[in-house]
Amino acid sequence: MILGVLGGFLLSLGLALFFWLPSQALIHDLRAEGITVAATVTGVDSKPRYVKVRLVQGPRSGTETDLWDYAGMLPAAHSGDSMIVTYDPEDPSRVLMHSWVIDPPTNLPAYGASAVAVFFLTAALVGTVRRRRILRTSPAEGPVCASTRLTKP
Repeated sequence: MILGVLGGFLLSLGLALFFWLPSQALIHDLRAEGITVAATVTGVDSKPRYVKVRLVQGPRSGTETDLWDYAGMLPAAHSGDSMIVTYDPEDPSRVLMHSWVIDPPTNLPAYGASAVAVFFLTAALVGTVRRRRILRTSPAEGPVCASTRLTKP
């Protein structure tokens, strides 16, 4: 049972890292080497699953690309809106709203997976301590068989 709980901890930790690391790597790369330009929104899905923008300034002017999602989120935008974006000069498909590069939104999936990982780790530690305490205080002669308890001399 404790191994199962530790497995849940490792799975939750892996999910937290899966949600956390790509988003932080993108933010770090765009802060270090990104180019900030104006862009126009050219298309938005209703969910939104994508927000398509066209860069209107800079060396990649006229390039049309989808905004990169941050922790599964995209900004609320409508076709024709203007926004300031920051993109990677080597790969213009890696583009985020500039305000999200400066101050990223809360990464709820990563925080949630981290909380679940902490819960599983705490459960594993409590279970291990409890098991050790029970084994330490058990009788020295070992478990009593049910058949020996029921017989009369």
